[in-house]
Amino acid sequence: MSRTDLISDCFTVLRNAVFAKKDDASFPYSGSMLKICSILKDEGYLQNYKEIDLEGKKKIKIYLRYDGKKNAITQIKKISTPGRRVYVPKKSIPRALGGYGITLISTSSGIMTDRKAKELGVGGEVIGMVW
Repeated sequence: MSRTDLISDCFTVLRNAVFAKKDDASFPYSGSMLKICSILKDEGYLQNYKEIDLEGKKKIKIYLRYDGKKNAITQIKKISTPGRRVYVPKKSIPRALGGYGITLISTSSGIMTDRKAKELGVGGEVIGMVW
């Protein structure tokens, strides 16, 4: 099976794992997903993540974070799709949930949060939002 949008597939795996109250989930390895997992861990949405090798295929295993019985991730939403890319200049980067969440931006300097992109003064493609 070929995958057209790996990030969207990984967001779906993550969303389903959160709603099913799983402790962990895994999805195919991708450099961009590894960077997104790093950002989510730094922002406090994931407990941890690691690269694993299952049957000769590299995967990323994530460990979800819960505060008591409450999920750290309430919603994860993909904005750009293969058929509709959403690009924004540095002055109009959207804020997720009025600044309580994070917006993931793919810039010429790499994937980063909306706060970091505004700090560096760069725009780019809006990947998704997490809150």
